[in-house]
Parts: sequence; C-alpha cells; structure tokens
Amino acid sequence: MNCVVIAIFLLSIGASFVQRTTGFGFGIFIMTMLPYFMPTYGEATTLSGILAITTSAVIVWRLRRFVTWQRMWPILLTFMVVSTMAIFVLTRIEDHILRQILGVALIVISIYFALFSQKVKLPTTKQVQVGAGTLSGLMGGFFGMQGPPAVLYFIQSEPSKEHYMAMAQTYFLIGNAMMTLVRAYNGFFTTTVLTDYCFGLGGVIIGTTLGAYVFKHIPNQAFRYVVYAYIGVSGVIILLTNG
Repeated sequence: MNCVVIAIFLLSIGASFVQRTTGFGFGIFIMTMLPYFMPTYGEATTLSGILAITTSAVIVWRLRRFVTWQRMWPILLTFMVVSTMAIFVLTRIEDHILRQILGVALIVISIYFALFSQKVKLPTTKQVQVGAGTLSGLMGGFFGMQGPPAVLYFIQSEPSKEHYMAMAQTYFLIGNAMMTLVRAYNGFFTTTVLTDYCFGLGGVIIGTTLGAYVFKHIPNQAFRYVVYAYIGVSGVIILLTNG
C-alpha cells in the first residue's frame, strides 16, 4: 500500500509539472505507469482525469483573461461528443497496433512542425477545429491522452504562450470534467479512485508550482519548440510502453 501511495504521489508531481510547463501531457506522462497501480484501466483513466482537472483549474483561474471563447466552442463541443462515445465502448485498451501507430504519428508530427512551423499555419476554420476535436476525443476517450491534436491547433492559432496556455487548459478542464462524469456513469469512479486522488493531490500542488516557474522563464520564441519536442517525446513514451 505504501508503495502505491508513493508511486501515485511521484507520478502526480511529474505529470502536473509537464502539464504546467508545456500545456499538456498530464495523461501521457501518468498513464505510462498508473494502470499498474490501479484495479482497472478505466479507474486509471478516471484518476488521471480528476488529477488533471485540479491542475488545469489552477492554471485557468490565473490565466482566465486570455481565453477567447469564440475559438474554443467548435473544437470543445466536437471533443465532448466523440470522447463520450469512445468511453462508452471502452473496456480495456489492448490494441497494441493502434498505440504503435499513435506513437509513430506523434514523433513524425513533432518533427514536421518543428522544422516547418514558421511556414505551416493551421487556419481557425470549423473544419480544422472539428478535425482536431475528433482526434482529441478519440485519444481522450480511449487512452486518457487527448492533448496532442488540441495542442497542435492551439499552439498554431494563439498569438502568445499565455493565450495558448489559457485556451489549452480551459479546453482540458471542461473536457476532463465531462469525461469524468461519463466514466462515473460507467462505474469507473470508485472509492479507490477517490482515495488515490487524495494521495496525488499533494504531488499536483508541487508539480504545478515548479512548472509555473519554468513556464515563466521560457522565451516566447522557444516555447512552441519545447511543446513540439514533448509531443515527440510522448510518441517515444507510447512506443516504449506499448509492449
């Protein structure tokens, strides 16, 4: 029991630090190990979601003046519909081929945008927003990793790292809250999840505080490359943990 408590605490520090520094990655980081400490995969994604809600809520409150709702609703509503459907068909993720494709895709996308980000601009059209929301919903519902598609959209469409962080965290906050309700309806929000949330809460506070300090000192010009780099790292993590 003590080992589980320590593991959840440390994973929460790392995941919230990554989320506060890059704007995403909580689920990707924590879900590499969390399923090994939880009774079911569904409970692991539920715990990841409510811990991520706590991290995002703090960030959104501090950066709420940078949120532009007109650019938020199309991608957010699409995500909510698609992720809900994905959660309802979730039993246990064992599709290794799908995860391998996902890992490789993240690596290729990160390299592409890192090399051509000055030339490539994602338009803020309804088609792009719906596409990003759909991919994010599938990844969020099945894997608890809804970040990369939304992040690529927001990092390209927002004028500064503060606007990007505010938009991304508002998106994740609302999306994770909705998915938590759906997971609870499907029986994944258990007393074990609630107990482990209490263990992880202190780690979230520490990780978010450390991440805020790092975020503040990353230059605007370099910030998007930090995000692209972590998308690539996320792909590597998924591939390494696929077996």
